[in-house]
Amino acid sequence: MVKDVNLGYDLDREIIVVDDGSNDGTREILKQLENNDEFKNVLKVIYHEKNQGKGGALNTGFNYVSGDIVVIQDADLEYDPNDWREMLRLIIEKNADVVYGSRFYGASHRVLYFYHFMGNKVITYLINLLFNMTFSDIEVCYKMLKKEILDEIRPFKSKDFGFEVEITAKISKLSSKKGIRVYETQINYYGRTYNEGKKITWKDGIKALWYIIKFRFSN
Repeated sequence: MVKDVNLGYDLDREIIVVDDGSNDGTREILKQLENNDEFKNVLKVIYHEKNQGKGGALNTGFNYVSGDIVVIQDADLEYDPNDWREMLRLIIEKNADVVYGSRFYGASHRVLYFYHFMGNKVITYLINLLFNMTFSDIEVCYKMLKKEILDEIRPFKSKDFGFEVEITAKISKLSSKKGIRVYETQINYYGRTYNEGKKITWKDGIKALWYIIKFRFSN
């Protein structure tokens, strides 16, 4: 799905997968793909022996990026890679430096947890208030950015879902100081329930509030 998505442009692509200490059979599938001729020049797989969290996995994966444009994709496919096409268009044709997807602009999304929705709104509101931005959805997975921007804000300290706050805080500071161009565009969202494997909880929301203060007033 990721490999064959129509980007609308003739670009070389690389798929970097970080197996974050999985024990559900994912590792065995990835090893098969590594030996598949169809993926040999496209796929890079890095294995963590112990789970390091979302931020830890992304920190590792970013070390292997060689392309000019980077997009984050969770493995659970709550998001549709076909939405990359419009994100990429904004970077190539409108010279955006960073593009966030937003689940709240009218595209298809699964109706799920009210408290998650409100928690996201509060976190996004505080980011906007403290960093003078106008995001609608900072906890979204889909963030596409130029490699040069990524290199400027790496490495990331957050090992868990605090990564979403940290990267947004750093991008917001660059927008203020250097005038980088940050865009949002609508995306589809096919959320999961806890029975289907969703991991984020209210504790992550509390941590996010702390991270907002921490990264607002840190260098």
